[in-house]
Amino acid sequence: MIFVIEIELIFGLYAKDVWQVSIELDSATTLEDLHFIIQEAVEFDNDHMYKFYISRTERSRDRVCFDDENEKIYSTTLENLYPLEKDRKLYYMFDYGDGWLFKITKSRKSPQEQKKSIKYPRIVNEVGKKPEQYPEWED
Repeated sequence: MIFVIEIELIFGLYAKDVWQVSIELDSATTLEDLHFIIQEAVEFDNDHMYKFYISRTERSRDRVCFDDENEKIYSTTLENLYPLEKDRKLYYMFDYGDGWLFKITKSRKSPQEQKKSIKYPRIVNEVGKKPEQYPEWED
């Protein structure tokens, strides 16, 4: 089945603008694969550690983490996660130093059958300007 997920940039050390994207993807997508999909959508270099977590807010300490250390990113799929518990959200943190933080939500749109003529994942909507991962510094 195909899910539509919305990815919204919440915070980044160099973030200046609002950026969000809607992507159609297979519901069997793992969190590791989602990491690569987000990296491609935002056009970042994949050169830092990352994790996903579920919590009430982005700053809540009450979290369920999915990362390389506990290896849950390799086996957890979107269809395993959704629907999330009430008042819980999925977050993606990339580059702990610069703190790129994204909120991921599943669209209310019902899952659809895959269409053979479409290559997934695919971006269906993008709002705002992509952030620069490494902006040039002025002297």
